Amino acid sequence: MTSFREFAETCQAIEKISSTIDTTNRVADLLMKVSVEELSLSTHFIMSEIFPAWSGKQLGIGTSLLYASLSKASGMSIRSIESLLRTTGDIGDTALLILKEKQKNQITFSSFLEEQPELTITEIYQRFKTASEASGKGSQEVKVKNLQFLFNSSTPREAKYISRLALEELRIGVGEGVLRDAIAKAFSVPADLVEHAFMVTNDLGIVAAAAKKGGIEGLKGLGIEINRPIKMMLSQISPDIDADIREMKEAAIEWKFDGVRVQIHKAGNLVTIYSRKLENVTNSLPDLVEIIRKHVKAEYAILDGEAVAVDEKGKPRAFQEILKRFRRKYDVGEKVLGIPIQLNLFDIMYLNGRTLIDLHLLERRRVLESCVESSTEDSKSISVDKQVITGDLEVVEKIYREALKAGHEGVMVKNPNSVYSPGKRGRNWLKKKPLMETLDLVVVGAEWGFGRRVSLIGSYTVACYDPETSNFLQVGKVGTGLSDEKLKELTEMLSGLMDGGEAGGVFAIRPKIVLEIAFEEIQKSPNYNSGFALRFPRFIRIRDDKDPEEADTIQSIEKAYNQQLKRL
Repeated sequence: MTSFREFAETCQAIEKISSTIDTTNRVADLLMKVSVEELSLSTHFIMSEIFPAWSGKQLGIGTSLLYASLSKASGMSIRSIESLLRTTGDIGDTALLILKEKQKNQITFSSFLEEQPELTITEIYQRFKTASEASGKGSQEVKVKNLQFLFNSSTPREAKYISRLALEELRIGVGEGVLRDAIAKAFSVPADLVEHAFMVTNDLGIVAAAAKKGGIEGLKGLGIEINRPIKMMLSQISPDIDADIREMKEAAIEWKFDGVRVQIHKAGNLVTIYSRKLENVTNSLPDLVEIIRKHVKAEYAILDGEAVAVDEKGKPRAFQEILKRFRRKYDVGEKVLGIPIQLNLFDIMYLNGRTLIDLHLLERRRVLESCVESSTEDSKSISVDKQVITGDLEVVEKIYREALKAGHEGVMVKNPNSVYSPGKRGRNWLKKKPLMETLDLVVVGAEWGFGRRVSLIGSYTVACYDPETSNFLQVGKVGTGLSDEKLKELTEMLSGLMDGGEAGGVFAIRPKIVLEIAFEEIQKSPNYNSGFALRFPRFIRIRDDKDPEEADTIQSIEKAYNQQLKRL
């Protein structure tokens, strides 16, 4: 068993490192030290995870539970803990100071008492797992007791990283890229093979264990599995779709639906549906399950598509209507009748034991069409999205206008020779919408409102994502386009995500919530750490179907800015 002290020392060292190469080397050193049994746990821990993203397991520990646990372990009041947090701005540093003070004030009898055994990585995981599984009456007490045990058994430095792990925010800047390279270095395997293994497993813990035990052959033996959802391939807005099509020479054109992305896993008669965030939403969509059972003629398959809420005439409803179906936990049958769904399939990643992501788009499309069947009575409930291969810009414009007329968002423009790249956003999948000037951005800060909105959060600092550093870079503040009802909803969503101290009504927000923001122009700006600012930003909608890492990137904003300059 590996002591958690080793993990905490690695985290502390990484916090002082600015070089990506040095960070990678430190992570690689840790991976080589831990046992095979603890390698998967350590890999997830270093990424600020307790459980793999695909598992659907939730730790379920919020700040109030964490404060209560620290209070019981230290004897300090919750109010004093909150006051200290406003000074430090970080829960980890707060826990470190609290435990140091406890040690200083304790009367120790070390010469008479046996030395307390060190916490292991496995024990930390088991305590978190027990806390996550607690439910019903008394569950809060179980969570607090397990956290209290960890704090009572830890050193101040260990408490710092235990408290951060409890909120799944380690704050040491280790992203997927660093971890991929660290696995490659630790076990002498090619980084591109590690990357591919991650794409088919969506679990770097599994990848690290395979690399340690089997090297190159171990990684090659990994593949997609039913009910272990993979990340969905992502698209980006094209500032100049005509130029992109000319560059491709020929493109695959499909309608872009205004619905919710779904990943469907079918194993015989068992159907599981995952949302864009890889949450299991099967129970909310019983009608969709029956449609898939009836019309997907494959024993085992993983499909990609868009679920759209439709009215009695088959016309698409507003995006928020489909979200009502996905959020529904009770009276599901009532919503099935009130908000029917149409499923539009556009890709397939796995069929009857065969991984398909390395096939070209057109090959995957042929496989998809061969295993999806419509019927006369409910053919509108499921379909393979119509695809046209063309390099003719007039044809693309015609399809685009048809999609808008039918009530959808626009078109997707795809490279016919592209492979399916889980979790990747690039030029192989592009989208064209009427309002290109919208971005999906993450809330990283907020400010209380004024006047009649004094009890509501009135404006939001939003940020893009930098996949190279796994950081969120600010691009502006938005406070327009929000109704009182929407302000109340966002205030409730963000109230548990306040991070650190408050100054003049302004406070930081942990990056969890994604908003779609419209804007007039992107400008260069020294006021935000992205180097850019949005001119006249306006709230459009909450994108709670997206994870923060799926927000628009700094690279896409730079590209959009450069395209603006060309148009001037």
